[in-house]
Amino acid sequence: MTPTAPDLAAFFTRLEKTLDRLDAWLPGPPEAPDWDSAIAFRWLRRGAHARLEAIPHPHLIRVEDLQDVDDQVERLDANTRQFVKGRRANNALLTGARGTGKSSLVKAMLARYADKGLRLIEVDKQDLMDLPEIVELVRNRRERFVLFCDDLSFEDAEPAYKALKSVLDGSLAAVPDNVIIYATSNRRHLMPEYHAENREARNIDGEIHPGEAVEEKVSLSERFGLWLSFYPFSQDAYLDIVAHWLAEFGVSPAKIDKARTDALQWALMRGSRSGRVAWQFARDYAGRHGK
Repeated sequence: MTPTAPDLAAFFTRLEKTLDRLDAWLPGPPEAPDWDSAIAFRWLRRGAHARLEAIPHPHLIRVEDLQDVDDQVERLDANTRQFVKGRRANNALLTGARGTGKSSLVKAMLARYADKGLRLIEVDKQDLMDLPEIVELVRNRRERFVLFCDDLSFEDAEPAYKALKSVLDGSLAAVPDNVIIYATSNRRHLMPEYHAENREARNIDGEIHPGEAVEEKVSLSERFGLWLSFYPFSQDAYLDIVAHWLAEFGVSPAKIDKARTDALQWALMRGSRSGRVAWQFARDYAGRHGK
């Protein structure tokens, strides 16, 4: 039976109402935040909804407070300076021992260059699939954006791994010149490495060629043009950092000298001589002995 005109009109009316309800239920594209309200932002996803949240009071650190990592500071500073000037710059991967200043160095770059237009967007690992959306959100902005992925590591076959790999290099959609990625990790290759994978290595004319599994894991870190390695601090370097922070916290020089033994015992209990441990000790000691 051929539907009549009233039947078709009623059908399309119901269809339109159904589509309206679907539009209300489905998430729309993320809205841009108030860019002038902050210099740092955080990408938040709650179910199907995602947005950029301003961080009005970000944790910033001065470059001068970063001790015994002068080479790393110099190289990332040069890269960031090129970036904020609109010149060519590289995505950066900061790897190495925990508590040695990797994240602090990225925050220090924001503190140093925020007045030059640098902005930071923190993206958690589980949200890396949203990187294309974030890039499109900032593509036409005048500011320069660092997408900051802290404490990054992947397990085998994680989808976020391929999402990051695509954005770094190889995606059909070009990343705009005002976006760069800085990532920190305790793993240089960002993925676990297994002894069995070494058996895939081949000896060709005296040269060792890694197997496909190892090559795949190395390929992601190689997409970062700048690698910065951080190493555990020596005892003297650790004590220098302790002295720096105690002075910053207002402890007298005489008490700083007396604090050396306590600082070493603190590090022994923590099983680490890192910048973070030195800072934590200085806060505790200053709280007990400072003004």
